[in-house]
Amino acid sequence: MPDNSAIQSQLQALAERLHHLNHQYYQLDISEVSDQEFDQLLAELQALEAAHPELALPNSPTRRVGGTITKQFPTAVHRFPMLSLGNTYSEDDLREFDERVQKGLEGAPYAYVCELKIDGVAMSLRYEHGQLTQGVTRGDGTRGDVVTANVRTIKTLPLALRPGPEQPDDFEVRGEVFMPLPVFDELNAEREQNGEALLANPRNAASGTLKLQNSAQVAARKLRFYAYSLLTPGRHFASHSAALEALSQYGLPVSDTWRRAATIEEVLEFVHYWAKKRFDLPVATDGIVIKVDNLRQQDQLGYTAKSPRWAIAYKYPAEAARTRLNDVLYNVGRTGAVTPVAVLTPVPLAGTVVKRATLHNANQIELLDLRLGDLVYVEKGGEIIPKITGVDLAARPADAVPIQYPTACPACGTPLLRPEGEAHFRCPNERGCPPQLKARLEHYVSRKALNIDGLGAETVGRFFELGMVKTPADIYDLPARRPELVTLERLGEKSIDNLIAGIEASKQVPFPRVLFGLGIRYVGETVAQKLAAHYRSIDALMAATAEDMAAVPEVGGVIAVAAAHWFQQPENRELIERLRQAGVQLEVTGEAPVPASDRLAGLTFVISGVFEHHSREELQQLITSNGGKITGSISKKLSYLVAGDNMGPAKREKALGFKVPIISEAELMALLPTADTEAPAPAGTDETPKLPLPVAGPGQQASLF
Repeated sequence: MPDNSAIQSQLQALAERLHHLNHQYYQLDISEVSDQEFDQLLAELQALEAAHPELALPNSPTRRVGGTITKQFPTAVHRFPMLSLGNTYSEDDLREFDERVQKGLEGAPYAYVCELKIDGVAMSLRYEHGQLTQGVTRGDGTRGDVVTANVRTIKTLPLALRPGPEQPDDFEVRGEVFMPLPVFDELNAEREQNGEALLANPRNAASGTLKLQNSAQVAARKLRFYAYSLLTPGRHFASHSAALEALSQYGLPVSDTWRRAATIEEVLEFVHYWAKKRFDLPVATDGIVIKVDNLRQQDQLGYTAKSPRWAIAYKYPAEAARTRLNDVLYNVGRTGAVTPVAVLTPVPLAGTVVKRATLHNANQIELLDLRLGDLVYVEKGGEIIPKITGVDLAARPADAVPIQYPTACPACGTPLLRPEGEAHFRCPNERGCPPQLKARLEHYVSRKALNIDGLGAETVGRFFELGMVKTPADIYDLPARRPELVTLERLGEKSIDNLIAGIEASKQVPFPRVLFGLGIRYVGETVAQKLAAHYRSIDALMAATAEDMAAVPEVGGVIAVAAAHWFQQPENRELIERLRQAGVQLEVTGEAPVPASDRLAGLTFVISGVFEHHSREELQQLITSNGGKITGSISKKLSYLVAGDNMGPAKREKALGFKVPIISEAELMALLPTADTEAPAPAGTDETPKLPLPVAGPGQQASLF
């Protein structure tokens, strides 16, 4: 028998070491060890936890990568209500607020703490004995959603606190979850390439990310957190500023932009300083929060029904500018989506000079009734993306020309289509439209796909313009064309050597990233990983139907139809064969998972609803590992419909119509072999599953309900 205490000590030591390294790297920008050494320590901890799952720590650093699937978020009541702050856009209101504070404190001396108001999602975190135990959204201020699995993926957030002075055994941290601007820009660039609607601002992006059901997807979004208050049932600190300093000492991220202000004049100086300076930060801000520093004085001032009397939020007015609309350009993306872009007379706005603004789609142009030559009002959506919000109709020139949305692709002349239910017009000329071809090449060599060293977007775009590369497969012909490459300007011998080495190295890029790099519509990183893990090879994936793919966890019907259509095209099959000949990885390497049994061989299942003990993905894995097959639709050939809570009535009616057995989660588990039964028991014995296993004509089985 293994010595559990020794293993537990080893787990604890590894976890503490990794927590420390995370703090040094993400909070202090200190790299104590190489990435390789860190990864080795993490792999060691993962292996130990896999061998002894019962001993794994709830806040292990391995939780950072996510993976938990949540079909619904439970709710929790806030121990301390999350009240909203009173807002103002007026400096006069700030002076009146100061007068009310002075009156409420009856002339006693006081000071303020000024903090930047991060434009994110308010979050309440609970720490018990130094361990993160719960994360709850603001909700309605009284009750919020429990999103602990998702907040655990935030790398700047400590799962285990560092020891510090007066650290309470049980306390709550209030703060803001936000998406850094570079991450937001990258996400929107990816959405634009896929022809999806752009996210308006980082706040919406962070909010939507926290609502994702798969914490692995949350981890990929690289959210961050800043703490701004500490709450306990009793009093541990004399002032808010002391609590902020303690939070930093405990290892929690606190923005270093906060300042203590002795007077309202110093508060206003802080407001004026950050009015422009905030645009230099890598995080969206929309104002300043001003709080009375002394906690006893906060208690003395008290609360109104909705907000504290000791705090106020000053909101910077949304900056707007008026300028002329000179032209509209139409960009064609990788998926053929045509996006209109307004060309403006340059105008200063929110720290930058704006020359262009998104118009989103034809609907937006029509809604604004835009015309060339109009004087338009421009704002930055969430102070990030320039957008036109209105027209100065009184200044409209008499000769202003109504904007006619093109009916043909501006790049190749192909008539545009507008698929039903979509906002974008699209160019269907996938094989001959230059911007689409070029964008797909840029996607293939991008960092998250093949990441070919020496072949970035600019270089591959240049090769495309020269006619040397038209498809990803052409990239692998470049080494043989070295004599031609050396004749090109700005491409020296060393650059060519790096390029050829990068192309050769790309042949070792794992299959999931290759699949993502193919640029199939709707097949992002996560979907590519799911499809690759399920089918394990490009050949198996090409042979799958849309119905088969739709049954893969997190794929669904729209994605499956698009992927199946892509693989059916002769040009794409030819591309895959050329990539195969080049030596690109088109299958998952390593041993395939060993089936647990063949108990469910020959049976097909549909899983629908929410289940008490397993996620749908876990049930799918149990079925496939025991020889069964998952499908996405109900037909007379279906063996079982596994029904959970909130299953749609249409599926139940369809199953009853085909006389397909409808079973519960518990009844499905009864079909599986028990821990001491590895193979199906002979029929007629006591071990025979209580539910009938269809052998022939499964559609003719009577309903079990």
